[in-house]
Amino acid sequence: MTQGEKGNEGEHLALWGGRFKAGPSPELARLSKSTQFDWRLADDDIAGSRAHARALGRAGLLSADELKRMEEALNQLQRMVDSGEFTPVAGDEDEATALERGLLEIAGDELGGKLRAGRSRNDQIATLIRMWLRRNARYVARLVLGVVNALIGQAEKAGEAVMPGRTHMQHAQPILLAHQLMAHVWPLLRDVERLADWDKRMDESPYGAGALAGSTLGLDPEAVAHELGFSRVNSNSIDGTASRDGVAEFSFIAAMIGVNLSRLAEEIVIWNTQEFAFVRLDDAYSTGSSIMPQKKNPDIAELTRGKAGRLIGDMTGFMATLKGLPTAYARDLQEDKEAVFDQVDTLEVVLPAFAGMVRTMVFDKDRLKAQAPTGFALATDIAEWLVKQGVPFRHAHELSGACVKLAEGRGVELWDLADDDFVTIFKGFVSPELAPQVRKVLSVEGSVDQRNEKGGTAPERVREQIAKAKRIAAKARLFADSSSDGPAYVASGSLK
Repeated sequence: MTQGEKGNEGEHLALWGGRFKAGPSPELARLSKSTQFDWRLADDDIAGSRAHARALGRAGLLSADELKRMEEALNQLQRMVDSGEFTPVAGDEDEATALERGLLEIAGDELGGKLRAGRSRNDQIATLIRMWLRRNARYVARLVLGVVNALIGQAEKAGEAVMPGRTHMQHAQPILLAHQLMAHVWPLLRDVERLADWDKRMDESPYGAGALAGSTLGLDPEAVAHELGFSRVNSNSIDGTASRDGVAEFSFIAAMIGVNLSRLAEEIVIWNTQEFAFVRLDDAYSTGSSIMPQKKNPDIAELTRGKAGRLIGDMTGFMATLKGLPTAYARDLQEDKEAVFDQVDTLEVVLPAFAGMVRTMVFDKDRLKAQAPTGFALATDIAEWLVKQGVPFRHAHELSGACVKLAEGRGVELWDLADDDFVTIFKGFVSPELAPQVRKVLSVEGSVDQRNEKGGTAPERVREQIAKAKRIAAKARLFADSSSDGPAYVASGSLK
């Protein structure tokens, strides 16, 4: 049996041959085999084959009867794939080889063998990965929006509850709990926006590029592109078959989603400790210890942190593969699929669990309120009050710091200082009569309410922020719910 002939389960069917006297060695066959991961492209491959068959028909390379029988054979193959009746066998190199074997078994060598005309696995696989990623970009976007909605729900539930805001993990200034939660909403919304923007660049079909130079058979790449959900064809056939920057960009977005989740996960792990005790996790989204009965562990948050590393690893591994490749197709590009397949699989399990954890966690508002002003968190309010009295900020910063130093030395908080203490510290900058009025800003409510500029933590600004986020999330949902198999979704600029 020579290369290119159909064999049984233990034999080899190749999409290449002729000049070869023998089949590949067992070692080469094992290294080349990819059906263990690329079989998930089978549905897209059959859809592409239908569109290609119609292009061959329009070009006069399939008669009307042949096209009808080809489509019937492809439909039967799809049913067999769907039911599990047809699957790859040991001799199949990749999903394209397996499906051609299946087509030949159904349609026969003479008819089935005509489908390969005018296309190469190079343009075929470049199109399939785009089709798969565009569909799954929408799926991932829906899952990300599930986390976004859970966070917005918690922010609305939080109302005007306050908490200690932190920089460098040290008490900084009082903020609304809702403001802190919303700080995690915006990066996730940008991730969805990135996916929608990425989709515009991926809305190009490489079909018709052949191996790298195009076809002489008079096919209609535009018609095939439209049938497969693309609005246009790649401008350069080499770029169409060899570029994988779109796959790499998707991989970055997936990794960025993981990083954005991981940062919130880290906070939840900290907030859930006995020392912080800011939040209680629902039993259904926590685990226990095999040896310590009292334990209630934030496993979802911890696993999310860990999976973020995996998502980053997928991206960096693929980027390292791309960097040394000359332009035009090389077999190294096969490495594009496992990386993004793993990322989508990872996000598919992480995002729903994370959304459930966020949706069901309960904050201890009394604990948060008690901690909000501690650690001299109102020092900036003193400095800004002094600025309003005409004191240059450089001096106001020093005077506020002197208040902190005095309170810290006494083991008290800023509001525990006496009026005479403020009079003494502010001497030469603020009149003795005015100095005690600084107490007006030495409250959490006063501090938060005053920060009412756009983007600030004042309740009114946070309510506006939540309303805006809900509008953007609804707009983002249009992309998430759009179809990648029909007219392409066109984002009108920023989701904002």
